[in-house]
This record gives sequence, structure tokens and C-alpha cells, in this order.
Amino acid sequence: MSTDASTKHFDVLIVGAGLSGISAGFHLQRDCPDRSFAILEARETLGGTWSLFKYPGIRSDSDMYTLGYSFRPWTNPKAIADGPSILAYVRDTAEAYGLDKKIRYQRRVESVDWVSEARHWALEVRDTATGALERYTCGFLFLCAGYYRYDKGYTPEFAGRERFKGTVIHPQLWPEDFDYSGKKIVVIGSGATAVTLVPALAKKAAEVTMLQRSPTYVLSRPEEDRLANTLRAHLGPETAYAITRWKNVLGGLAFYKMSRRFPVQTKQFLLSLVKREVRDPASVEAHFTPRYNPWDQRVCLVPDGDLFDALKGGNARVVTDTIETFTETGIALSSGAHLDADVIVTATGLIVQFLGGARASVDGKPADLSKLMVYKGMMCSDVPNMAFAVGYTNASWTLKCDLTSEYVCRLLNHMKSHRYDVCVPRQNDPNIREEPLIDFSSGYVQRALDHVPHQGSEAPWKLYQNYILDRFTLRHTRVDDGVMEFR
Repeated sequence: MSTDASTKHFDVLIVGAGLSGISAGFHLQRDCPDRSFAILEARETLGGTWSLFKYPGIRSDSDMYTLGYSFRPWTNPKAIADGPSILAYVRDTAEAYGLDKKIRYQRRVESVDWVSEARHWALEVRDTATGALERYTCGFLFLCAGYYRYDKGYTPEFAGRERFKGTVIHPQLWPEDFDYSGKKIVVIGSGATAVTLVPALAKKAAEVTMLQRSPTYVLSRPEEDRLANTLRAHLGPETAYAITRWKNVLGGLAFYKMSRRFPVQTKQFLLSLVKREVRDPASVEAHFTPRYNPWDQRVCLVPDGDLFDALKGGNARVVTDTIETFTETGIALSSGAHLDADVIVTATGLIVQFLGGARASVDGKPADLSKLMVYKGMMCSDVPNMAFAVGYTNASWTLKCDLTSEYVCRLLNHMKSHRYDVCVPRQNDPNIREEPLIDFSSGYVQRALDHVPHQGSEAPWKLYQNYILDRFTLRHTRVDDGVMEFR
């Protein structure tokens, strides 16, 4: 089948050219070499999150030996890497395997409809350069567009916001070349973005205040993995990467399991590490002692304790309070205090978006996502020939996305060998209970639960958030498991 620029039908269409989209392309090219495919990317460049976010200090909150691809070693000395280095890695990977030539840029998918009679997906795709609406079709649809809206971040309604005379910025839309030198900055939030911004801004700003409603667990880790760098020097990049990857996978999984089984002891351990950095017990209690258990939300990593160093530097601080109102010159707090500000940064989270924001339907009937159940963490009940790549909440995103791509290829090859055109997961077990898709208390998760699919109480509908279990299940168990229907 031809795949030149004028072709609009493919065996597989991948939506999104970020970390997971490039992974999907690699696996399709390697494991299903006879399938035609293209990657549709709404923006003008690849890289997803790593080309979108441009705020100061942007970096990974996972180590790159697990956030990196299973098939391409990470060779940069930094284990906790900055955004530009990660973007370069994704671009280099795409170019190394010729996947950059498969990408059709400025193609935003607006709707997808499964056509049973034709046994394919029909996509309406907007050419964002010209505004023209194009039609694509494909036998299998693989959505790799992430889990949040790219065009807008989440900002709650703040009383008096219109009164503030300074600049208000959401990190997702950070202005290029914005000069904050010598300014007083308030960063609202306590998650990974906030703890990244504060030390980066403090290098040039006059004063930086991290204003949080409640504390988050913060864990300092070395920016460089000395063992990985030593192994690379003696054993080469491939072997060093494999060893370090498994070291970090097993260590991360053990820490997560310990956190869930022994939450009180894990909390004490994490706080003991903070106390080494923050000598004032009252400050630890007020600003670094969360009200929830470890891994009820993600634990924030800070490389080489840079957040704590910034707080010791004298021009950065943490304030735990709630906002009464914005004022002309800053923020009035519920305690009666006032934070002066020239710039307010709303690091208040993301807007979860399923299926990349596309409208989904089956034979013209809109799909109610909230009524669906997720199969093996990658497909939806009663929706044919469609998979999506979503990473772990307790580990690196790419670990799960690589496994998902491998499984999609297994599925496609199984269908071809048995001459099937259609596969669709069916949930017909009355003993399976619906459960929230993600067991997380984070605001962005809680805001989304009513309009995303559910998980089930048992496999294959249960999300175990366990790489080792998923690795066995997705690589070695039967594709025709009695739940997946083929025809």
C-alpha cells in the first residue's frame, strides 16, 4: 500500500508524536513491517510535553533510565534530565529510525468514527496551517496524544484576579524570553512544576515565594547516577543502560509497595530526609508534612536538593496558606498576611483530556467514555480496533507505553495470522465491579473521574500499576483470552 503524501488510508494511524508516539512508531516498524502507518501531530514539531513546556528549569520528575525507551539507551550523564536534553533524545530517536519521515505535522484530529460496514476508522483531521478539513481512514487507531490538554492548563477561579496589575502566567504557556530578573514572584502550587520553578526562578528573581495550600512529599535524589556512569565507562552504553534500568525499576517498585503497605513508616522516612535539609522542625511540620499518605499523590523529586538550596539562599521561601483574594500588588491570604508580587505563576495543574480531545463515535453514535471500562490499561470495552498509550502513575510514563506498543503489535500480528479484521474487548462478567480509573487524590485526577472510563475490580480490567506484572502479562499471556472478541 502506498504511503506517499497524498495517501489518506493507512493500516494504522498513530495520533501524537511525543514520547509514546515515537515508541509506537518504532515498534510498528520493527514488529509489523508490512503495515503502513503514519503519525498525525497537531503541533508544528515533535516531542509532546518536552517541546511544549518552556518554563525555567523544566526537567523530568522520573529518572531517564526508566523514562527512556527500552530500545534506545540514555547516555547523558544526568539521570534527572532537563527538558531540552529529553527533547533532543526524542528527536534523535525519531531521526535514527526514520520515524520523523512518518510524521504529518499540523494535523489535529477532531473526530474519530468506527464504521462497522467498512471495518475501519474514519477520522476528521484539521490542517491547522490552512484550516482545511481532511479525511483519513485506518484499520487500527493508536492514540498516543497524552492525557492532558496542550492548549490550556488548569487555573482555578481566584477572587480579585482582575485587580492584579502585574503578570499572571500558567507554566504551560510560559512566554518565550520572559524577563523576570529582579522581580518578586509568587508561585501558586506545590507539585512537581512548582518545586522545579522555585530554584530556577530564584537564580535571577529578587524574591520567590512558593504558596501552597498544603504540603507535598519532596524527595532529593542525585542528579547523576554514579553507578550508571561508571558502568557505561566500563561496559558500554547498552549493558549499563539495561542494568541501571532494572535497578531503578525494582527500586521504584519496592518503594511504592513499601509506601502502600507501611504508610506511617514511609512517611517518617521521607520526613527524616527532609529534616536533614531543613533544620527548623516547625518549618518541616508546617511546609513539608503532607496530610495524605505517600503515593496517594506523586512524590516530587528534586535533583541534588536544589529546592532546599534555594530556600537556604535567602531569596526563596515556602508559605502554607490559602488565598483570600488577589490585590493590585499581590495576594492577600486567609491568615491576614499579604504577599507582594510583580509576577504570579499559577502552577495549579493540568486539564485531563482523554483521546487527545477528539470526539469519538461508533457507527455515528457518540461514545460515552464514562460508561466504558479499560482493558489491559490500553483499550476500551465495546470500542473496536483502538488502543491508547498511557503511562504509570507510580513510575515512568514510558515503561508502560513501550509495553503497550509491543502488545498492540502482538495483537495486530495475531489478527493477521488468523485473518481477522476486527477486535473488540467485551465486559460480560457480572462479577466485575467498576472502580475509579486512577486511585490518586491529586486534583487533576479527581476533576477528571466523571468523564473518563473506569477500571474493573479484576484482570484484565484492573490496572495494577506494576511494570513487572504488566511485562509478563502483555508479553506472554494469550491474546485470545476469551475477553477480546475477534471477527
